[in-house]
Amino acid sequence: MAHPKRKISRTRRDKRRTHYKAIAPTLAKDPTTGEIHLYHRAHWHEGKLYYRGQVLIDKTEEETV
Repeated sequence: MAHPKRKISRTRRDKRRTHYKAIAPTLAKDPTTGEIHLYHRAHWHEGKLYYRGQVLIDKTEEETV
């Protein structure tokens, strides 16, 4: 196995890690409801689960049955 010849200082190690930056998540607007949600994720709106403008789960129907 390879081993480092010298200890890498905390400063040098942290300089290497500065490229990992927090980025803002990509947001999308649902074409049906106009709701803002995370991109490529289903989202709830008024008791319904939407994905790409289509209803996947309707909680309002389950409550009335």
